[in-house]
Amino acid sequence: MRAFELIEELKEGISYDGENTCDTLKAGDEGKELRRVAVTMIATLDVIKSATEWGADMIITHEPTYYDHMDNIIKSPVTDAKRALLEKSSAVLFRYHDYMHRDLPDGITEGELHYLGLSGRLELTPYFASYIYRLDEPISALELAKLIEEKLGVKQAKIAGERNKKSSVLALCFGTPGSVFNMLLDEEAQIILTGEICEWRDGEYARDAASLGLNKSVIAMSHIGSERDGMRLLAKKLAERHTEFETKYFECGEVYTYTDGI
Repeated sequence: MRAFELIEELKEGISYDGENTCDTLKAGDEGKELRRVAVTMIATLDVIKSATEWGADMIITHEPTYYDHMDNIIKSPVTDAKRALLEKSSAVLFRYHDYMHRDLPDGITEGELHYLGLSGRLELTPYFASYIYRLDEPISALELAKLIEEKLGVKQAKIAGERNKKSSVLALCFGTPGSVFNMLLDEEAQIILTGEICEWRDGEYARDAASLGLNKSVIAMSHIGSERDGMRLLAKKLAERHTEFETKYFECGEVYTYTDGI
């Protein structure tokens, strides 16, 4: 299989016209024959180095490589070093973001729920990459935050708002889809799961809502922590579907380090 064929497969069956999409080839030759395919959340310098050492012919990444949503090149020594490394590796670099979020179910959301292991029913909302999830078994925000740290390896799941009341309706806004405040205003949604929040708006609203006795909270999982398992599941699916090439997931790690050295 060649790189362009895999790219077409990744887009197959997804209702999206691709207009103004960021899902484009960022480096390499789309005609390259694939023997090894690396999948990652973010193609950091360390990930590119590790994937190159492994012999990756293609790297599939979810988020930008060049610090701009559309991967417009920002001239800097860091960008130059990254481009040089990719050129030397000759690996094909493909961004898989818009199509993944427009799949049904959303590929990122599917992966997060798969590895989190919570059973329930997923429902669409009017907002991009945001869903309601009705749990089969209620859970508190504190219990859910601990589960996120245990199951998804998130270093620190931050809770704003109510911690202890049991909740059965989650709003899933993984990454930073821009809908967190909308879901906080939704009277039905109780716990909002997301990557990053605007603390003075989202966090303070949740805190004041809890002070009024409302069952409302936000759990901020970190951007990478809230989306990487979608890419991990993608790697698993590709490995099962394609035996003609090897597939490997490369962990990029969270962007922050902490005072305990991790």
